[in-house]
Amino acid sequence: MAGGAYEELSHTGQLGPETFELLRRLVHQVRQSSGFPPPEGYAEWNDDAAYDVITAMLTREGTGQHFVTNCFALAADDASLERLFLTSIKNFLIDEVKKTPRGKLRRRIARLMGTDASFRRIPGPPPPWALSEHPEGAVWQGNLDDLVAGAWRVRGVGITRWNQSGPIPAQTVRALMAIVTQVLRHARGAVREEDLSKVLESRFELLTPARFTPSTPTTGRSPLRLRRARRRRPTPRALAAADRQRASAAALPGWRRPTRGAVAGDRTGAGRGRSGRSEGETPACPLRGQRPGSGHGSAAAALRGSAP
Repeated sequence: MAGGAYEELSHTGQLGPETFELLRRLVHQVRQSSGFPPPEGYAEWNDDAAYDVITAMLTREGTGQHFVTNCFALAADDASLERLFLTSIKNFLIDEVKKTPRGKLRRRIARLMGTDASFRRIPGPPPPWALSEHPEGAVWQGNLDDLVAGAWRVRGVGITRWNQSGPIPAQTVRALMAIVTQVLRHARGAVREEDLSKVLESRFELLTPARFTPSTPTTGRSPLRLRRARRRRPTPRALAAADRQRASAAALPGWRRPTRGAVAGDRTGAGRGRSGRSEGETPACPLRGQRPGSGHGSAAAALRGSAP
């Protein structure tokens, strides 16, 4: 409990189990009252997430464990020590959220809404936003998924340009504010900044990384195109098999190496039929579906003619 932590620090001057338990309880108190998202690697808050926050505070470069002794030096009793710890935890979580892409998105959306008279910011941690037409005290108490579904029901609104820093394009601003307006009308009350940023993030996929196919630094061609090019090249085994087939064909009596015109056709077309061969010329190999030795002028017929 809180009194145990103050007494523990008074006697030992070091962070012990009582102080650590107080910090864990205060982390949960801050995240429940302020709506901070869980630390990276956690889908929701639990004791492990709270322990990670405490560990990050204790190991932070520059301050580290000094924040415990500094708070104790300024405290006069149990209540003041708890208030100092509470302020330190809240400030730490604020700094951590600002570093995240969602935290940056949240601040940008808040700046846009602050310049539009259609929206009204309600004081409080965390600060919710409402439409100017909403009555005082009206606050959204529903499920975040309902707000996301309401945002997706808005048709004809899209974003073609989005930059992570710098001025936001005017068309993008109009699209963002159109969705925020419809979401707040659906909520019929004030909605937290964090929830509004989550709705916009889901609706427009603002934090989704760009999809691209990396190119090799030497050729500038994608790996898929390189694999297709490699498949088009004959392998050494295929080349060797082709050499053996040509050697076997050359051993047959009456075999004659086909000329270029016999294989690919002659541009002049003189003395050749539609297939590119002269009349009576033997094809270099049988056609697909034709057995070797069938037809006139085949190598098998030459063998039969030369037999005694």
